[in-house]
Amino acid sequence: MRAPPRPAAWLPSRTVPRVASRRMVLGGLAALALFLPADAAPLRPDWKVRPLQMMMVTSPACHFCRLWREEIGPDYAASAAGRMAPIFEVDVAGPFPDGLALDRRPRLTPSFILLDRGTEIGRVEGYVGKRHFYPVLEEMMQRAGLDLPQGGARK
Repeated sequence: MRAPPRPAAWLPSRTVPRVASRRMVLGGLAALALFLPADAAPLRPDWKVRPLQMMMVTSPACHFCRLWREEIGPDYAASAAGRMAPIFEVDVAGPFPDGLALDRRPRLTPSFILLDRGTEIGRVEGYVGKRHFYPVLEEMMQRAGLDLPQGGARK
């Protein structure tokens, strides 16, 4: 019989990394859940209260999403479009609200998807800038058959 090979003197006595046990992994996940924000649950828009809503698809690395939040975001809720279709944000990686019926999965950020009771009725992909955002949004809403108040989406 041969003797097992001896480790080299310069190697530490334990060269195999310790594998995490199931208990350690589950405990770590439970501890992590304590630090997640309370609103980390999947979105469930109330379509009965607000049948028409705008879903903004974003990503953390999206420069144009940040630009939209700076230029348009503060005034969107007070605009005609914002009163007609309040906006909520969803990460491009999900989770998406339950029960959505989209034409296709959004891949570009930002994407602005107009929803009627969870069904897509219009979409604008990309941010066209402060000057052109509301005219493009108004055109999308008119194609979807929505009547905007006099003065368009911006007022």
